[in-house]
Amino acid sequence: MALHQQYALVRSEAGFNLEQQSQELGALHPRQLRIKVKAASLNYRDLLTFNDPAGSKDGLVPLSDAAGEVVEIGSKVRKWKIGDRVSPGFFPAWTDGAFSQSHLSNALGGGQTDGVLSEFITADEAAVVAIPDHLGFHEAAALPCAGVTAWHALFERGKIQPEQTLLVQGTGGVALLGLQLATAIGARVIVISSSDEKLARAKALGAWQTINYKSQPDWDQVALELTDDRGVDHILELGGPSTYDRSIAAIAPGGQIAQIGVLSGFGSRPDMTPLQFKNAAVNGICVGSVAHYANLNRFLRKRRIHPVIDADIPFDNAGTAYEMLRSAGHFGKITISVG
Repeated sequence: MALHQQYALVRSEAGFNLEQQSQELGALHPRQLRIKVKAASLNYRDLLTFNDPAGSKDGLVPLSDAAGEVVEIGSKVRKWKIGDRVSPGFFPAWTDGAFSQSHLSNALGGGQTDGVLSEFITADEAAVVAIPDHLGFHEAAALPCAGVTAWHALFERGKIQPEQTLLVQGTGGVALLGLQLATAIGARVIVISSSDEKLARAKALGAWQTINYKSQPDWDQVALELTDDRGVDHILELGGPSTYDRSIAAIAPGGQIAQIGVLSGFGSRPDMTPLQFKNAAVNGICVGSVAHYANLNRFLRKRRIHPVIDADIPFDNAGTAYEMLRSAGHFGKITISVG
């Protein structure tokens, strides 16, 4: 059997270490594809996985997001051919329809399910989507988690409309893709960040208004002022406990908060009572299905949207990508060149 290179999270007394290893290529099942990975990207979840050795198996191949080229197909594969450019969904078994709790244990790059930080991966033919022609592999690798999350929150569940307002927290992958998707249909987006430099870059991407929450910690009140005291129609709630109460204060009557992130920790316990008297809602968003991913890509192709890539790291220096993500200085996505 041929050998290829992959990374694994190897348990030690101090926790997980990220180690590059040689691995044999396994046989394909009849409905599987073998994909030569060209690029992968990191999400905040990957830091959580790295920092929680008890939550995942020893030797886990990390990361959920990748893009590559089909190099081999199983005997019963009909949808794809060798040479197709594809990207796997975050939840391989959630191809369409309602979410099942069982899908959580099958998410790529966590728990007992190996991920994509590898020169070659296999995937079921129903678990991948075609990469839009206008995107490179690194841009496509930015989408399976962050892009699908933003799409699911705003379009599949939120039903965002032109002229509505959206507030996004920070300038990471979900926030910026939310900004790009919403502005593409004519929604007005407010971006909050502690960096004036990042806010200027968000403005250049199409942000309607920006708020520096370091100099204006009462950003919820600023958002109300910007909307003539009505509040914002949609919020991508990415901060967690430190931002949730302000999100509730800033949401408009009939508005929707997409509960997504845990940047300031788990265990949010906000006062939900104001939502009742605003007839507002909270939608729990955990990435999305393969069908959601395909819908996102159709939208990106039609609107010619390119995800924002902050930095690209060589495969042999993958640990540097983790360090960059941990430093939280990035604007958009951090990718890794694999093949």
